[in-house]
Amino acid sequence: MKPAIIGLIGTLALTGCNTAAANYSGPGLEPIPGSITYNGQPRTKLTKSPPGSAFPHDFIDQYGRQVEETYIIQPDKSLIIAHRRYRPIWLFDD
Repeated sequence: MKPAIIGLIGTLALTGCNTAAANYSGPGLEPIPGSITYNGQPRTKLTKSPPGSAFPHDFIDQYGRQVEETYIIQPDKSLIIAHRRYRPIWLFDD
């Protein structure tokens, strides 16, 4: 009985993870200065990149923080920001 319950819980957990990871139909994060989409969508289209593919973009924001963003290419070749991470900038290495 216990292995069946553990297997069921594991299956449900993995199903939830896969469903959440594949759904990027929302608007994404709001662009900030330095984002590729800050002044609107880029003028050049990503014609060779398949929809659903992702790519990173790193930059320094107006507060001096390193920002790592991940973009997802939509079916109409527009971009959404799927993930953003802030990292501190170390001025002195120890």
